[in-house]
Amino acid sequence: MTLIWGNYKLPHFFMEKIKLGILQVNHDKSEDIGDKFPDDAHRFRDLFDSLESRFKYKIYMTIGDELPNDINEQDVYLISGSPLSVRDNHSFSKKLYEFIRSCDSQQKPLIGTCFGHQAIAVALGGNVEKSKIKWNVGVEKTKFDNFKPWMLPKKDLNLYVFHEDQVSALPENCELLGFTKNCPISSFSKGNHIFSIQSHPEFDFRFMRDIVKKYEEMLGPNIYDEASASLSKDVDGDAFGLWCENFIKLNYS
Repeated sequence: MTLIWGNYKLPHFFMEKIKLGILQVNHDKSEDIGDKFPDDAHRFRDLFDSLESRFKYKIYMTIGDELPNDINEQDVYLISGSPLSVRDNHSFSKKLYEFIRSCDSQQKPLIGTCFGHQAIAVALGGNVEKSKIKWNVGVEKTKFDNFKPWMLPKKDLNLYVFHEDQVSALPENCELLGFTKNCPISSFSKGNHIFSIQSHPEFDFRFMRDIVKKYEEMLGPNIYDEASASLSKDVDGDAFGLWCENFIKLNYS
């Protein structure tokens, strides 16, 4: 559907909201974190609502086995992060991987972050292993040697990270986009319809500070001290949000 305005044709995303389905694979019920901060889906909504585009959101509680009945229910999908491990078999794992493969085969735009990044890799034939440094936590710079058309402005990104698993082998026909000091496969794509990153662009300082503090004992003194010190760095979550907006528009132009 195209609107004619003077001598110009406006693509349909200027006329109707693009439908963004967020597959949430985390549900924090704790009083100190879950009751204090927005959940994963709302953190992404806050990130994207600062952009020029306005999306129509649908949240799927995938952690509770909820997935779209029809891949065309939404225009684009995003799989959130989670404290769960992709290496474990969850009640929703099989259906989630089938959904990811359907998105790939039908070239339905799909974004993955952290757990979502890893789940896409596994579903498409890649591999995920525990990090050799155990926990990678704090602010880490993702360096990009390969920029896709939607990755504007072209720049390396400082982003929050909190993970012990990481992609160790890319699926076939996927391209490495970015890497970090501690994570060699931090971002990848497939065609123009799949885009993923290990980091947490949706986190803000207060949330990251509190979860680092909560897991101080689990992290141990060395990792905790290094992670806490890194939180003084500025982060580029807004830039990643803009990349996602460009990625979505590229698929609907």
